[in-house]
Amino acid sequence: MRRRTFFKSTVLGGALAAVPLTALLPAGTAVAAPTVSTLTDLQNAIDSAVPGDRIVLANGTYTVPSGGAISVSGKHGTSSAPITIVAESRGGAVLQGARSFVFSNSSNITVSGFAFRQSTTLEIPASCPRIRLTRNDFRFADITGLDWVVVRGDDAKIDRNRFHDKTTEGIFVVVDGPGSTAMAQRLHLFKNHFSGHTFAGANGGEPIRLGVSSRALSAAHAIVEYNLFERCDGDPETISVKSSDNVIRYNTIRDSRGGIVLRHGNRSTVEGNYLLDGVDGLRLYGDDHLVVNNYLSGLSGRALVIGSGTTRDHHSGETTEERRGNDACDRAVIAHNTLLDNAGGLSGESRTYEPRDVVIADNLLVGRTGSLVAMGKTTGFTWQSNILWGAASNGTIPSGGYTRVDPLLRQESDGVSRLSAGSPAIGAATLASPAVAEDLDGHSRGGARDIGADQYSTLAPIRRSLTAADVGPNAS
Repeated sequence: MRRRTFFKSTVLGGALAAVPLTALLPAGTAVAAPTVSTLTDLQNAIDSAVPGDRIVLANGTYTVPSGGAISVSGKHGTSSAPITIVAESRGGAVLQGARSFVFSNSSNITVSGFAFRQSTTLEIPASCPRIRLTRNDFRFADITGLDWVVVRGDDAKIDRNRFHDKTTEGIFVVVDGPGSTAMAQRLHLFKNHFSGHTFAGANGGEPIRLGVSSRALSAAHAIVEYNLFERCDGDPETISVKSSDNVIRYNTIRDSRGGIVLRHGNRSTVEGNYLLDGVDGLRLYGDDHLVVNNYLSGLSGRALVIGSGTTRDHHSGETTEERRGNDACDRAVIAHNTLLDNAGGLSGESRTYEPRDVVIADNLLVGRTGSLVAMGKTTGFTWQSNILWGAASNGTIPSGGYTRVDPLLRQESDGVSRLSAGSPAIGAATLASPAVAEDLDGHSRGGARDIGADQYSTLAPIRRSLTAADVGPNAS
């Protein structure tokens, strides 16, 4: 597909119009897209765009008039030749006004490099699959109840953006779907930087909400990975999962009130996340989750909660109030996690329906105060090959489900404590299924697996906890 570019008006414009640009250049020459410099020219370029076009908006501040928008309607790129709308430089084109881009009946559109300063939600509607928002800076008006980005279309990609500085109720990214029960499919949300949400209310200030109670039983197949969350204090749930069949992996949550909460839904995986020096860690409700290779350290609240329920299982036909309740955690597998020096360790709750048939195996729990395990009533739990250590008491873990022994941790330059040579955790894991092929660092576990999130190795980690340099508009 030949890529078109958009020009400002020039004296030569008419003479060149009849001649394809590629005919004037040697074969294989790359052509930079010239810029448009007004919202009117931008709209005209979008209206005439075809697959492969790249539309560049010059740096500057642009105010979308009241009642207006930058409309992307009936425009379709392809997977190999999307229509790309990009700022001249990252963050250099600032969009002000109530609305910016409004999508309808479009697909394979990429929007990149803008600074969004709007006062209404940016929506990817259900009629718009394969929309990508990349390398943008989002700081909307600080309006109570304003959700910044809402995704309802399938196969959206939200990557390398920055979402920051909100003091009021409202969510940075909401993922819903068409109708009242369906979920947008296959969202990929990665390498974003979320920071500075200081809303002090009890609910409604999540950085990411993946679904809602009415959509809990719908599979979303979303992947949320390699995102950094710092000072996200707007809600006890930093990543709030309220749908089924999702993967939450390789994220870092640092110095934040909220944790990762599987609040509604079933069959999600939480893998290889760092939760550091904040308040809450992981909370689990629903059925058949897999929680492996997570590292939880320095949390002042509850590190890992296996939730009880107001109902045994959510099901179709529930009332709205029933669906908002808690679904007891059943048949989760919690393995190869490290809980280090948290105020609360692994704990339960006291609702009517106790969690059942959960496997807790090959975890490393180290603490200085309180109890390492504080579960209430449970049914059918399997406790296997966990290591406990430190001045904290064992708590309610049954005998036979653990060994109390010094795991010989060493704190390394990145602040993470890993196993040292001779640790009794090396080769001591016993859970056969499901297989956990890699550790927190991305190293292969091989046949002789170690207890905890780290597999002992002299090699440098492939994955580490994230910093601001790893995420956001300038990330690789």
